[in-house]
Amino acid sequence: MKGTEHFTRTIAEYLNQRAATDPLFAPNLQKPNKNIEECITYILNEVQKSGCNGFDDEEIYSMAVHYYDEDDIAVGKPINCQVAVNHVVELTEEEKAEARKEAIKQYQREELAKIQSRNERPKKAHPQASQQQPSLFDL
Repeated sequence: MKGTEHFTRTIAEYLNQRAATDPLFAPNLQKPNKNIEECITYILNEVQKSGCNGFDDEEIYSMAVHYYDEDDIAVGKPINCQVAVNHVVELTEEEKAEARKEAIKQYQREELAKIQSRNERPKKAHPQASQQQPSLFDL
């Protein structure tokens, strides 16, 4: 297996972005004897050789760039594994404001539902005062 699809997509996006901003790297990405599947295999083999389980993004990206920079590089055998990509999503200020508004609306709906359910509960019926028994003095 070539790693997870998300990992492959993340590496490919980085490489394409780098090629768009780095005119010296762009021709390397277009080499006919290079492809993303072998790049991922190379990265996974390098990670396995290191014996480490976690890597910084820049370390992995530099392995990908190294694969495309070198013409004679030993890729290694495909490795069957799963790769976890740990990325934090950064929201824009507009997205944060929208999320905050939605959270407030949801909270208000939940609180309103609580209040309505409290009001809809059947009130405990007070036991009817049973008929009073006449006392001896009433007769």
